[in-house]
Amino acid sequence: MTTVAAPAVPVTRHRRRKASVCKGRATVNAVMVAMILYFLMPFWWLVVAATKNNDALFSTAALWFHSPGSFFTNLQELFTYNDGEYLRWMGNTAIYAGVSGVGATAVATLAGYAFAKYRFPGRNLLFSSLLGAIMVPATALAIPTYLLLSKVALTNTMWAVILPSLLNPFGVYLMRVYVQQSVPDELLEAARVDGAGELRVLFSIVLPTLKPALVTVLLFSMVGTWNNFFLPLVMLNNDKLFPLTVGLQSWYQGALIQSGANALFTLVIAGSLVAILPLIVAFLFLQRYWRGGLTVGSLK
Repeated sequence: MTTVAAPAVPVTRHRRRKASVCKGRATVNAVMVAMILYFLMPFWWLVVAATKNNDALFSTAALWFHSPGSFFTNLQELFTYNDGEYLRWMGNTAIYAGVSGVGATAVATLAGYAFAKYRFPGRNLLFSSLLGAIMVPATALAIPTYLLLSKVALTNTMWAVILPSLLNPFGVYLMRVYVQQSVPDELLEAARVDGAGELRVLFSIVLPTLKPALVTVLLFSMVGTWNNFFLPLVMLNNDKLFPLTVGLQSWYQGALIQSGANALFTLVIAGSLVAILPLIVAFLFLQRYWRGGLTVGSLK
């Protein structure tokens, strides 16, 4: 008795499908690796360039180390140049970013919570205006802001950088969306029935639920202020109040004027590398808060 072999068509289709999936995954992985290299290339160049002296910066391979020992020499010159001017700029930047980040987060949280959970006249109009403000570039508001602050004699002070940075329309939008999704009205009503006031509800119930959103707005605000260049450039003319962005730009302009004779190019590069390290530490330290609290306050 002879047996008839089953057709191999299903097996062939399965193999083809498996080969197609593997090929698709390989393509996606290749694209991801290329994107990672693309985004890490400027940072790699910055690290490599920080190990070179002024002459080697223009005469050696752009993407490879020259003299690792020059890195520590550059750092020493960076922190001691012009009586430690860089450290003063870093302190100014920390103040600008810290105060503005905390203040912008507080304002965005209160405004987002009010838009999400309270009903008041003009609510939709105000929120629509807020969404429109997100589309306006910050550089377009620098000159009007300067004219406004000059009327109250706040230009060339730290407040000229801090006060405009407290307004974060995108942060308000993000907090409103997060409050709507993670804080149910039933939970707030239950707290009010139990006798909790509005401030007690906000600090005891709402804020613990909003921890991931709070950290997100805080990081965005701090990074935005830390990297802000045009606003302090317009507002400040006292070099003792400069943040790192404006201070390093003044060094760069000095290097161009002197044709690099004063070795300021290496100081600008080393200063740029040191300037991004606090941001990396902040992201690594605060990213864990994004993992928790995503389902807090949800109802079954």
